[in-house]
Amino acid sequence: MKIYMSDIRKAKMCSQGTRAFFLSKGWDFQDFLKNGIDIEIVKNCDDAMAKQVIEVFENGRE
Repeated sequence: MKIYMSDIRKAKMCSQGTRAFFLSKGWDFQDFLKNGIDIEIVKNCDDAMAKQVIEVFENGRE
């Protein structure tokens, strides 16, 4: 499963902060905007805001 920018927005987070987060992790933000990112990658980063996005993502899929 993949997380997309729409999921980030559902978690009430902005694109500017998301871009900065991706840069800090060395992840390709432009690729994320086009293709999303695998949820397992996000789960493995052990970040409180990432966990919030995952929670919103998983609760929205039920």
